[in-house]
Amino acid sequence: MKIAVYYGGRGVIEDSTIYVVNKLTEVFQELNVQVRRYNLYEQKNEITALSGTIKEVDGVVLAVPLEWYGIGGYMQQFLDACWLYADKKKLQNMYMLPVVVAVTSGERQSELALRSSWELLGGKVADGICTFVENQVEFETNTNYAKIIEEKAENFYRTISRKELQLPTGYSLIKQSIAAAPIPFTPQESEDLSKYVSNDKYVKRQKEDIEELSQMFKGMLEKSTAGMDPKMEFIASLRTNYHAPEEKTTVSYALHFNDNGRTLFIEIKDSRLFCSYTEDTIQADVNARLTRTVMESIVNGRVTFQGAFMSGDISAKGDFRLLRQFDMMFRFQTLV
Repeated sequence: MKIAVYYGGRGVIEDSTIYVVNKLTEVFQELNVQVRRYNLYEQKNEITALSGTIKEVDGVVLAVPLEWYGIGGYMQQFLDACWLYADKKKLQNMYMLPVVVAVTSGERQSELALRSSWELLGGKVADGICTFVENQVEFETNTNYAKIIEEKAENFYRTISRKELQLPTGYSLIKQSIAAAPIPFTPQESEDLSKYVSNDKYVKRQKEDIEELSQMFKGMLEKSTAGMDPKMEFIASLRTNYHAPEEKTTVSYALHFNDNGRTLFIEIKDSRLFCSYTEDTIQADVNARLTRTVMESIVNGRVTFQGAFMSGDISAKGDFRLLRQFDMMFRFQTLV
């Protein structure tokens, strides 16, 4: 028997989902099951291709932490890729064990999202693990909790071995109606696309053109910011695009840039904006780590602060509810 584990978190030490995944893996290996683990954050540029790994196994574990809201961008990308590219016949007999470990409320909704997505893909869902962790140390050292996790792993092994029958759900009808609406390509367009995809020289040329354009725009960006006062970098954009909340609000963000070691401190005090660079270690409501490139994408309107966090480009500690509030207060316009 082979089981694949897809971990959709960011790999931080504080994530108890890793502990649960490791405990499941230990039990599977004791049962002579071959386990292959995929950390989606390490393979975020290859998530589409990972959908093909499902056909090599007998069951899958989808494990996600709930840090703020929902199942996270990595897991959603993986499920999207499964819908588009995975072997649908193989999925029809594939059992999935959902794992949701939350540090905030909403773990049941996230587990339901995993279950619904997998059933819509045509797969079968086993009894999973859904828990809220208030204290990481207490959770990971509790022998009773460990026993529950071990029993879940054993039951999942039995479910796959026995090929347990499950009652049908309404998702099969939804799947049929969605699949009945293919992309409206004409026969000529489909033939042309297949020719382009199979033409290695054409694909190579396209990649070279994209790389050339990327270098050109990068040079333009560096040239446009060459004469900028480093003490004012990003501050002007923050001030220009700031929309004060209707109610008086006091909140602070410390943005630590990994590539130059500087810290941009943003404080909204009674709805008034103050921002400056500091060399001191400052405790803020949200402490985030990112690169200047990611911040440039945010102020240029190409990605939201919350979206960059969900994709793993920003790591943060503090009150995660304030990530969405940042995007509500700073509404950057997309640069054409």
